[in-house]
Amino acid sequence: MASVDGLTDAWDWLFGGQPDPPLLLVILTGVAALAVVLTRMVWRIARNAITIAHEGGHALIALLTGRKLRGIRLHSDTSGLTLSAGRPTGPGMAFTLLAGYVAPSLIGLGGAWLLAGNRIRLLLWVTVVLLLAMLVMIRNAFGIVSIVVTGGVVFAVSWFASPDVQSVFAYASVWFLLLGGVRPVGELQTLRSRGQLPDSDADQLAGVTHVPGIVWVGFFGLVNLGALALGGYLLVKPFVDDLT
Repeated sequence: MASVDGLTDAWDWLFGGQPDPPLLLVILTGVAALAVVLTRMVWRIARNAITIAHEGGHALIALLTGRKLRGIRLHSDTSGLTLSAGRPTGPGMAFTLLAGYVAPSLIGLGGAWLLAGNRIRLLLWVTVVLLLAMLVMIRNAFGIVSIVVTGGVVFAVSWFASPDVQSVFAYASVWFLLLGGVRPVGELQTLRSRGQLPDSDADQLAGVTHVPGIVWVGFFGLVNLGALALGGYLLVKPFVDDLT
């Protein structure tokens, strides 16, 4: 009986909803995330989190489409590389290439959905589990350090921090993914226009699908802006509902 009660308590602890945070907290964390994305020096550091999500997106879709994942590398210049084996053409390769630039925004959208249901603790623990799964496939020292540090911070917040701190961290993180997913698309096209990124995901997609790379850049942008709009709506929806 005690073990059943313990499992029930653990289930309630993980899946139970937390109280709605103040609207001001939601707004201020969004403003803070936007400041990070727009501030060049801070962005260069924080962008590592976007790279983790980007490469994680490649890796997940590679596995789901039946490709064999060889490994993931994260670099100190915030670039990354995911290697998978399989057909160099076809839907599997196309979807794997497609996943990277949209992954941060879509992960942010999923996080916004959890926060709209007040599942703050669940969001943090899902993040820890995903980072641990990704750690197994990291193939360089900087990547290992990046994943361990990121996962350690999320775990510490989920386990030791007060509910108020957890709320601030969760909302700031989700806003950052939603907003931070947009900027790399602009950076991608800037580098492409200068001829500095001939093997970008968009250009590899062009080779696989025979659809021009600029079309794929536009697709990335539309998906990420759509995720930002929908995610932002989900984050403020509980307060809109209260007013109506």
